[in-house]
Amino acid sequence: MSPEAIAQLAPELASRIVADSRDRVGWMRARSRGITATDVAQLTSHTSIARAADAKLGAGRGFSGNAYTDHGRRREPEIAAWVAATHGIHPSSALFHAVVEKRHLATPDGIAVDAAGRVSLAEIKTTNKTWRSIPRTYLRQVWWQQHVLGAERTLVVWEEHDGFVPVGDEPRCAWVDRDEREIGQLVRLATELIDELYRRTVLRHAQERGGQAPAAAPAPRPREPYRALALSD
Repeated sequence: MSPEAIAQLAPELASRIVADSRDRVGWMRARSRGITATDVAQLTSHTSIARAADAKLGAGRGFSGNAYTDHGRRREPEIAAWVAATHGIHPSSALFHAVVEKRHLATPDGIAVDAAGRVSLAEIKTTNKTWRSIPRTYLRQVWWQQHVLGAERTLVVWEEHDGFVPVGDEPRCAWVDRDEREIGQLVRLATELIDELYRRTVLRHAQERGGQAPAAAPAPRPREPYRALALSD
């Protein structure tokens, strides 16, 4: 679903579009300034914050893809067409921010809006493994997208491949309903991640100005769960 189509069906949702992944440079830059589904995928507990901050601040200088991600990018348009034809959820390239916290971001693979304004999403994966259930890492991405867009449910669609050759005639799929408890936990962990990114950014700027690290970086102050903090540009 194009941003223009979203604007016609759901003006409020369209007003929260930050960038379009068809402009990859602009999309990547916008993603770097907030917390995305990719970021929260690894947020399992408080102990995962430091690792997630390392990954976030290293964005663009580390992992840039491999044969598996290249295969996924090639197959996604075909799988998205199947999703649209069978479930009426159309491909989307828009990056959205959440209603309250504008640094909570998500780019779902597909969006549908019904006559009552209810939002459903699609998330597409390719895998060389046989899934007995949807991996927890991907569920966290799904719940985060639901949080950002206010969606009621998500169709998770996966296509298994053997040596990059699709297995079976059609992808497999399953609905995942919105889970407020899981979303609440991710929001809390995302807030901790923002605080850690802020702390590291302040420390780095202090080092650049003074040539050496201060005795201690400033500790984050207590705040509301949805408080925004600036990330480094």
